Amino acid sequence: MKRYSDQIISFLSMTAGAILAAFSIEEFLAPNNIFDGGVVGVSMILAHFIPLKLGIWIIIINIPFIVMAYKKMGKIFVVKVIYSLLLFSVMTSVFEPIANATDEILLAVTFGGVLLGAGVGLVLRGGGCLDGTEIVAVWLNKNLSISTGQVILGFNIVIYAIAGAVFDINQGMYSLLMYFITSHVIDVVEIGFESAKSVMIISDDGSALAERIFNEIGRTVTFLHGEGLVSSGKKDILYCVVTRAEIFDLKKIIADTPGSTFTTISDVSEIVGNHIKSK
Repeated sequence: MKRYSDQIISFLSMTAGAILAAFSIEEFLAPNNIFDGGVVGVSMILAHFIPLKLGIWIIIINIPFIVMAYKKMGKIFVVKVIYSLLLFSVMTSVFEPIANATDEILLAVTFGGVLLGAGVGLVLRGGGCLDGTEIVAVWLNKNLSISTGQVILGFNIVIYAIAGAVFDINQGMYSLLMYFITSHVIDVVEIGFESAKSVMIISDDGSALAERIFNEIGRTVTFLHGEGLVSSGKKDILYCVVTRAEIFDLKKIIADTPGSTFTTISDVSEIVGNHIKSK
C-alpha cells in the first residue's frame, strides 16, 4: 500500500512541477527573451526563428534522450520522464495565449527563475525529468566519472553564448543570472527546506555528553571508538545530525560538559532516512 501511495505522491509532485515550470517559461521568461538552459533553452531559441510551438520543439529534441534513457536507465524512469515532458509541453501551449505576467526584465529574471526552479525541483523530487541534458549528464557521470554539474554547466554555457550572440549580450547575461537563481531553488525544493548540520565530537568520555544531547535536544547519537595518535588513550567519537537552529544549544552543551573535546561541524546537502528528534 505504501508503494502505491509513494507513486501517487511522486506523480502529483511531477504534475505540480511541470505546470509551474511551464507557467514560468511562458509568462516570465520566453516573452522577455530570457532563456533556460539545456533542451528547453535550445527549444526556446528555435521557436523564436521557426514557427513551431515551444512544446513541440521540447518533445522533438528530447526524443533521442528518451531513447537513451530507455536503454540505459530503466522503464519506470522513462515513464516518468515521458509523463513530465508531455504535461510540460501541453501546459506551455495552454499558457502561451495568456497575457505576460510582466515586461520588467529583472522581475522576469527573479520570479521566473524562482518559479522555474521550484517546478523543476518538484519534478526531480518526483523522479521525473524535464531536460534531456540531465539524462546525458547522469550517464556520463556513471560511465566516465564526469561531474553531472560540469556537464550541465557546459551545455548551458554554450546555449547562453549562442543566445547572447544571436539576440543581445544582455539577454545572455540575464539568462545566466536566471540560471543561478533557478539552480539554487532546485536544490532547496529537491533536497528540502530544512538546513541540517552533521556534528562529530571527539571526547575522552562521550557517555555523559551523549546523554545530555539526547535529553536536552532530543537527538540520538551514534558512537564510534578510536585512539589518539598524540594524546594517549581511547577516544569516544560521537556523530549526530542537527538543524541549524540547534547548533547554538549543542555548542553550549559541549562547552558545559567536563573533559576534553574536539568538534567539527559540516553542512549536510541531503538526508536519506529518519533523522527526526527521538522525542
